Amino acid sequence: MADPGAARRSEEALLTGVGVGPGDPGHLTLGALRVLEHADRVVAPTTTEGSAGRAESIVRGALPDLVVDRLPFDMSPEGAGGAAARAASHLAAARRLVPWLSEGRHVAFITLGDPNIYSTFPSLVAALLELGWRGRVETVPGITAFQALAAATGTVLLDGTESLSLVTALEGTSDVEHALEDPERAVVVYKGGRNVAAVAQLLAAAGRLDGAVLGERLGLDDERVVALGEAGEGPASYLATVVVPPAGRAGSLR
Repeated sequence: MADPGAARRSEEALLTGVGVGPGDPGHLTLGALRVLEHADRVVAPTTTEGSAGRAESIVRGALPDLVVDRLPFDMSPEGAGGAAARAASHLAAARRLVPWLSEGRHVAFITLGDPNIYSTFPSLVAALLELGWRGRVETVPGITAFQALAAATGTVLLDGTESLSLVTALEGTSDVEHALEDPERAVVVYKGGRNVAAVAQLLAAAGRLDGAVLGERLGLDDERVVALGEAGEGPASYLATVVVPPAGRAGSLR
C-alpha cells in the first residue's frame, strides 16, 4: 500500500542551488552561508567522489566543519562520453537526491559562480523532473567570475546605456565576433581557455585588445590575472574568463 504522506513530503521538500562565487571564500554571501548552515543536506559536484571539487573547497574555506555529500558528474568540457554520458551523470546524481527529497528534506546544492549562469544546477533539476520529482526549487545568487575579475583589475564594465554580452568560446570565436559588432557593448568570454590566443587576435583586429583582461583560477592561491595582450600564445585553463570593456575604456589592472 502506498504511503499517503509520501507525495506530500516530496512536495514539501526544497532544493536550493547555492552560488559560491569563483574561488575566494570571502565572496560567499550571507544568504549563501545561512542556507548552507541550515539545510538538512549539503551536496557538491565533483569529478570523483574521493576528492573535493572546487565548489566544495570554496565552502570549506568559510565553513570548515560543514558536512558535504559529493555527487560525481561528468564535467569534462565536452563530456568524456559525449552528451549521453553527461545526461547519464545528471540522472545518477538526481537519483542520489531522491531519497532525501522524498523525506521532505531541504537539500542545498553548491555550485561555482551563480546557479543560473552556465551551472550544473539546472541540469540536475531537469534530471529530477525526469524522475518525477515535483518539489520546490530555489536559488541563491553568487558572485560571478567576470564580476570578480572586473573588481580585481579596476575595470568599469558598464555605464549609461551601454550593454553587455556574455558568450563562450568553447567551440570557437564566432559568438565573440558577433558580440564585438557594437563598440559600446562590453563583452565577457567564458570557457575560452583553449581559444584564448584566437580571442586575443580577434580583439586586436577589432581594435578592442586594449583594456581586455584575462583571469584564471580567480580567488585561488595560483590565481592569474593579466592583460589579455600579455597572456601569451598558449592555452589557458577551461574556466578562464576574459573581460572586454566598451571601446575606449581601458581597465587599470590596479
